Amino acid sequence: MTRRVRLACAVCLSLGLLGCSSAPPAPDWQVNAHGAMQRATVADLEGNERVAQVGWRRAIEETRRTARPDWLARVELSRCAIRQAGLDVSDCVGFDRLRADAPPDLHAYARYLAGAPEAADLAALPAPHRPVAQSLLAPASGAGSAALLAAMPDPVSRLVAASALLRAGRLDSAGVAVAVDTASAQGWRRPLLAWLRVQADVARQAGNAALAEQAARRIELLTAGATARPAPTSD
Repeated sequence: MTRRVRLACAVCLSLGLLGCSSAPPAPDWQVNAHGAMQRATVADLEGNERVAQVGWRRAIEETRRTARPDWLARVELSRCAIRQAGLDVSDCVGFDRLRADAPPDLHAYARYLAGAPEAADLAALPAPHRPVAQSLLAPASGAGSAALLAAMPDPVSRLVAASALLRAGRLDSAGVAVAVDTASAQGWRRPLLAWLRVQADVARQAGNAALAEQAARRIELLTAGATARPAPTSD
């Protein structure tokens, strides 16, 4: 199994969305939708917007063939979660249109993504996210966010959780550093760029000029690399 397939399966499992089981038989729509979600997830994280859009569109179209709004809602919320890992917190319009038919676990996950889980949501959330959700229900404090994130083995889950903490105003500078390090270690350009910008802002606000300047240099390096990419060649 390739690294990309392992990553995409980890994403599905961590989000509690479309299953990653390879046990046959699976209907064509599910195979096609799952493959499209794999490609879209990797492309989103790598910053390949065109490929990501094509992949998500294919996953949505394949799932729509079932006329099951609850299944389609899972794909839409999956897309929003992956986008939010890179700090795109725009409204999840596709999911919002399907809210009336979405099951309780998706409502719980949507509230968690917004940084506003409810106590009744804990049991419905994917297990890796429950400690973070529990912390959001406790009295406000950003302290300890780094330890919560570091305890999550899956890097995508870690970035999604960091984004939920940030939206709730509960992510400290150490937690931001975990998010930056996570995206950097995976080579995920889009979330890395977003989290470096947050790190620079947080450092400036804290009067940490050295860290702010370091983050700015890393941003320059990352964006310069994007503009200097060589044209693709055919093998």
